[in-house]
Amino acid sequence: MNEKAIRTLEYNKIIDKLSALAGTAYGKELCARLLPINDLEKIQKLQKETSDALSRILRKGSISFNGIHDIRPSIMRLKVGSALGAGELLHISSDLDAALRVKSYGGYTGKDGTEQTEDSLTEYFAGLEPLTPLNNEIKRCIISEEEIADDASPALKSVRRAIHNTNDKIHSELSQILNSSRTMLQENIITMRNGRYCLPVRSEYKNQFNGMVHDQSSTGSTMFIEPMAIVRLNNELKELSIKEQEEIEKVLAELSNQAAEFSENLEYDFNTLTELDFIFARGSLSKQMKGTEPSFNKKGILNIKKGRHPLIDAKKVVPIDIMLGRDFSMLIITGPNTGGKTVSLKTVGLLTLMGQAGLHIPAFDNSELAVFEEVYADIGDEQSIEQSLSTFSSHMTNIVSILDKADDRSLVLFDELGAGTDPTEGAALAMSILSSLHRRSIRAMATTHYSELKIYALSTEGVLNASCEFDVETLRPTYRLLIGIPGKSNAFAISSKLGLPDYIIEDARERIGKQDKSFEDLISDLEANRVTIEKEQNEISKYKEEIEQLKKNLAKKHENLDTSKDRILKEAKEQAASILQDAKEFADQSIRKYNKWLQEGGSVKDMEQERNTLRERLSESGTVTDKAKRKQSKNPSLKNLKLGDTVHVISLGLKGTVSTLPNAKGDLYVQMGILRSLINVSDLELLDEEVISAPSFNKTQSGKIKLSKSSFIHPEINLIGKTVDEALSVLDKYLDDAYLAHLPQVTVIHGRGTGALKNAVHAHLKKTKYVKSYRVGGFGEGDHGVTIVEFQ
Repeated sequence: MNEKAIRTLEYNKIIDKLSALAGTAYGKELCARLLPINDLEKIQKLQKETSDALSRILRKGSISFNGIHDIRPSIMRLKVGSALGAGELLHISSDLDAALRVKSYGGYTGKDGTEQTEDSLTEYFAGLEPLTPLNNEIKRCIISEEEIADDASPALKSVRRAIHNTNDKIHSELSQILNSSRTMLQENIITMRNGRYCLPVRSEYKNQFNGMVHDQSSTGSTMFIEPMAIVRLNNELKELSIKEQEEIEKVLAELSNQAAEFSENLEYDFNTLTELDFIFARGSLSKQMKGTEPSFNKKGILNIKKGRHPLIDAKKVVPIDIMLGRDFSMLIITGPNTGGKTVSLKTVGLLTLMGQAGLHIPAFDNSELAVFEEVYADIGDEQSIEQSLSTFSSHMTNIVSILDKADDRSLVLFDELGAGTDPTEGAALAMSILSSLHRRSIRAMATTHYSELKIYALSTEGVLNASCEFDVETLRPTYRLLIGIPGKSNAFAISSKLGLPDYIIEDARERIGKQDKSFEDLISDLEANRVTIEKEQNEISKYKEEIEQLKKNLAKKHENLDTSKDRILKEAKEQAASILQDAKEFADQSIRKYNKWLQEGGSVKDMEQERNTLRERLSESGTVTDKAKRKQSKNPSLKNLKLGDTVHVISLGLKGTVSTLPNAKGDLYVQMGILRSLINVSDLELLDEEVISAPSFNKTQSGKIKLSKSSFIHPEINLIGKTVDEALSVLDKYLDDAYLAHLPQVTVIHGRGTGALKNAVHAHLKKTKYVKSYRVGGFGEGDHGVTIVEFQ
């Protein structure tokens, strides 16, 4: 990618942002060297790594790459057999700590404990080798760059113990000399000179003090003398210090030998850690910019959705939609100054460079970028005083170079093409330049003020107008890019708003050519229509949202109604089943009693008492049903009642006629035969037709039992799937109910099978007294799988 475009589109500022997010020096170096590439496979690999890094950051938080040192020079020394210093080994230990920390971060579980799937970074994390034994050994032996642990080796520990003992002896001797020679000493202190213990002796006593002179004070009044009594001990201490250094070098050599065995692992760890630092810096930049991974193609198609310039404040930048390369290969952007034309150009160019460098772009999901071999940009003031070039000459020099190098795999961006010279000639040159690029199928975007270029875009296939929206009322640009609509300079409207007299503006209008005026009017009409359509579309969208919400509410209401309906039906069925079960059990009990009395000759008194009990039980059931009906029925309103209406008095169970209209309390007179009574409207039920509601005048209870039983007894019973005992128990109760309901005949379904169930059914029927006859089903009735039973 050419350096001029990278500088013009301010790609280097994006790299500065990226470098600031890297945690290691070499990671920052990798960021600084990042340039756009045109290999689609490599671009997609970089984008995938950036996406996976962003996903991990959002899921597990950021990862720290601090504490990673460049150990490559140390690794080179290890490879040739050199021993490393304490500081170098500590740097290796720090890198191994980072490797352990990063490897743990790259594990397979997130914050919530859920297992993660593998991604493009899994291999990086899996390849890290923390080398824990080597790291622990370095930490055990080396405390800091200046201090080696006593336990680094037995020999070093022994030497240091000897040094400690010798120091104690020296201090003991010196303390005795201090006490015995106080008058000769300048101060009662022990000092060091040239690595040996000395005492500060007054110069007048130097000949009387037995020892070796090592130094004197600047005034010459004090001589630093090593007493002869400790010369031997000082010599021993010196020898021990040399031996200590030898032991330290042995420890460092041993650690270096151990590290040398893992030199390849150490080198891999360093390269992997810095590469991950580079990748996670890209992920952090994406998070910072709210970026997304774009898709790429080699067809020269751009489709940026709500793209934002990454260097403009996120609170101020206005997202733009840009399409290029599918239906048209060239876009000509017009509009007033400071309206956002140049920003649109730079946004397209910079997002293209970022995408091809493996960086996410600040745009909506599913944005699409093309892979270009080169991006050329002629943007900004190119005036050069040193080269004696005017703005126009400098731009033209750049354009000549672009025309010479660009091809159908290039993206070309022109800002104010043809400006800086005579407008007529500049417009003609601009059209010729764009025509040349268009004939060569080069993707291009250009900004201009020339009306001729607007007409060129309208009349040329594959070239489209675009404009940056401008609010004339507020005299401010909205920075929205409108594709397909040519822009206006709005010079007259702006001047009028700023207070330029109307007669000057009208005079200026008269001086515009008729064709130009018509074209400007056409643009104005298009803009007005666009605004109207946009408002209508917004209203339609709003109505659609409201309709959708109403549909959801209606569906919810229907769902609630269905739920309530199901619940009510379920309760009603359960209540009915309970009543039915009670009635069945009571009827079965009564039938068994009557059968027993018929066989044994029971007393009439017992039979009559059982009849009374049965009558009371049926009356109670009727009362329950009546109460349920009362709850469900609706009382007539005061307005609905009229004189002469037929009503049912619920509390009395009688039918009557309304004699008077209800008063304020809802009371009215109702005529019930010869009885006239004051009744409240809440105790009335309005009758639509004649209903016999007088007290029951059944002569026997068998009619009631028949009506009650026949309402739920089915003329057939299915015993298939039951054992013989289960089937006979069910059959016995069913036959009693069917007989009591006065059914003439019923069908017993037992199936064919082995014939055991069929034989058991026939044997039971033979013993049942009220069974007149039974037979196997005929053709169309179920054949041998059923038995037809007739009652007496």
